[in-house]
Amino acid sequence: MPINITMPALSPTMTEGTLAKWLKSEGDSVESGDVIAEIETDKATMEVEAVDEGVIGKIIIAEGTENVPVNDVIAVLLEEGETANDIGDVSAAPAPATAEKPQEAPKTETQPTAQSAKPQAQSSKGDRVFASPLAKRLAAEKNIDISTIKGSGPRGRIVKADIENAPKAGAQPSQAQTTTYDDPDVKVNVFGMAYKEIPNNNIKKVTAKRLTESKQNVPHFYLTIDCVLDNLLGARKELNDKANGEFKLSVNDFIVKAAAMALKAYPAANVAWTDDAVHQYLKADVSVAVSTPNGLITPIVKSAEDKGLRAISDEVKDLAGRAREGKLKPEEFQGGSFTVSNLGMFGVKQFGAILNPPQGCILAIGAGEQRAVVVNGQVEIKTVMSCTLSVDHRSVDGAVGAEYLQIFKQYIENPVSMLV
Repeated sequence: MPINITMPALSPTMTEGTLAKWLKSEGDSVESGDVIAEIETDKATMEVEAVDEGVIGKIIIAEGTENVPVNDVIAVLLEEGETANDIGDVSAAPAPATAEKPQEAPKTETQPTAQSAKPQAQSSKGDRVFASPLAKRLAAEKNIDISTIKGSGPRGRIVKADIENAPKAGAQPSQAQTTTYDDPDVKVNVFGMAYKEIPNNNIKKVTAKRLTESKQNVPHFYLTIDCVLDNLLGARKELNDKANGEFKLSVNDFIVKAAAMALKAYPAANVAWTDDAVHQYLKADVSVAVSTPNGLITPIVKSAEDKGLRAISDEVKDLAGRAREGKLKPEEFQGGSFTVSNLGMFGVKQFGAILNPPQGCILAIGAGEQRAVVVNGQVEIKTVMSCTLSVDHRSVDGAVGAEYLQIFKQYIENPVSMLV
């Protein structure tokens, strides 16, 4: 009998996802292990493999469909000897955006604007438009001619935000609003400001939600310390010169190692808060903040205190590369006991990062720069780096944070001590 292919749960926290792309079409044969689709989860775009073999008999969910619940049917697989006639009623499957039956929109005498200069999302039959039910209802309530609205949803579908951003009925457009643009993606808001919409993917939505909750609910405080980098830069140069091109250590590799060694020496900072207890971790699993085209993600260097600089360097490069490609496994970015966020390569002198809950600390790294430093009563020029520790005051108090930073500073300024 036909086999239902369902939206998989690709991480423990996943409840829904976006069917980003189909890699197989109706009528294509598949074998167990074949990659059939790409699913965008809350943290990455991941490949879905077929469990059974057969022929794709029917695709239920079109690619680009958002918010598909886990376990909903996305396609039907036919076994040998079966045909499309054997496919019965497929339940629990949301209709793709493009399959929605278009309805005729109410007509009003709204003044046209640049946003409505070229009606969008129209079908080839009359004035019918593609719009979500909520968008249609809001348009009717606001007396807006929905056929004049340019849709920003999948395949030009009109969504709630398009109605909310539309000028009110009877409003006179300004000169800026009536300006036309060759680019159909350009919109103009009610203030006459031209803009383009960049849809938020699942990664950005989840990151925004977590950071908002962190900043609102976690009592942050910040501690900053300056570290002299000259010994570290000298050790890095010597190690890289002797490597003969086999590897190349970065300053960030030393920072990850130093952060982990300091956690090992002072585990009171290697903690996470829960309402019932503070969890003190036995290993330094260091999350490293990585910027990707889809948003911020924090892959984890596990047990970093036990790894050498070269191993950390190789692992960070691999994790960061796969993070930017959206190919990390859930266990590679979920968890971690402590986070390092480095913006020094962009010339940022100092900043305070938002905690990555439930972790108790995140270390923000600024740029190394030459400064005048007093040494034994004499002014000397040193390369100095400012580091700011953001702390959850529920699990880590001021003294603990300060002592951790002192140990971290010792490792940074005496990097040889990390190697013994």
